[in-house]
Amino acid sequence: MTDAVLCLWYEGAAEEAAAFYAETFPDSRVTGIHRAPGDYPDGKQGDVLTVEFTVLGFRCIGLNGGPYFKHSEAFSIQVPTDSQEETDRLWDAIVSGGGSEGRCGWCKDKWGLSWQITPRALTRGMADPDPAVRKRLFDAMMTMGKIDIAAIEAARAGAV
Repeated sequence: MTDAVLCLWYEGAAEEAAAFYAETFPDSRVTGIHRAPGDYPDGKQGDVLTVEFTVLGFRCIGLNGGPYFKHSEAFSIQVPTDSQEETDRLWDAIVSGGGSEGRCGWCKDKWGLSWQITPRALTRGMADPDPAVRKRLFDAMMTMGKIDIAAIEAARAGAV
């Protein structure tokens, strides 16, 4: 286990985000809520300042730092999935309630954090030694928002 901790900046919603992640992803939980010992530029004494949580086994801290910095697509969390049901569940949880859909398995939660919901079937296919298979998978993926595993398998088999 590494001592590294991912710090994610929120505009006052760190506790809400951490609770959502804990409910949505396996091996995820909220492990601590820390309140400000005094007033600060974007909050008052007693407000939630930081939230410690684990997402998919990785330790994080959510900082309620104010409106100064936003999440961007330059950083994302890639989540491998084993089935269409799991892919659908995670994708739908992230984009519902204010999130947004992207392309090629990318989506954002309502706090702007980017996620890649990536079926292992796609990852395996993109590692196929046959460049024609990789091209068919790539072309199929480029037409998708949420990844459709059956379509990926059909492209891998050359059935499209």
